[in-house]
Amino acid sequence: MSIPLLNYPIQEKLVTVADVSWEEFKGIEVQLKGNRNVRLSYLSGILEIMSPIGEKHEEVKRTLGYLLEAYMRELGIRFYGRGGFTLEEPGYASGTPDESYSINTKGEVPDIVIEVIVTSGTINRKELYKPKKVPEVWFWKSNQIKIFRLNASGEYEEVNRSGFFPNLDPALLLQYIGHPDQYDAVAEFMQAIRKIS
Repeated sequence: MSIPLLNYPIQEKLVTVADVSWEEFKGIEVQLKGNRNVRLSYLSGILEIMSPIGEKHEEVKRTLGYLLEAYMRELGIRFYGRGGFTLEEPGYASGTPDESYSINTKGEVPDIVIEVIVTSGTINRKELYKPKKVPEVWFWKSNQIKIFRLNASGEYEEVNRSGFFPNLDPALLLQYIGHPDQYDAVAEFMQAIRKIS
């Protein structure tokens, strides 16, 4: 299958292609290797091609990461930032979160993956991580944080707070993600958590 990526208009943010085999997906992935301006996601025959990531996406991703890391350091929670590396179930799913963390020990699969959604696609992004049994998937979208935790039956269910950080209110994170200055946001967030911890 040939997908003329260069023919899509530059303003396109997300392209979805149906009926793509795993082999076709892997071929496209090889062709785009090293191209940091494009991100691919694949789930059961559906391919999403994300064009250059915008400034808002990157700012939210980094600010949320800084805030979580500050929280874990402040409370002495051991963590390992895993970044955005591809989690793959051959033949079925391949996805790259915006950020990911292992809590307490560095396992093969991160404990938390974070997705910042500015442009929505058709792929259910929770399904990308289910085969690897990632314990928690966090989404930031439209100034909201939603946390999904893998339950005993292997399904993701929405929860009010992270099982790893039961005392951290996501509303507090949102307050500082929306702060106009990233540096000040982290500094003020640290003062706030010192008062409540």
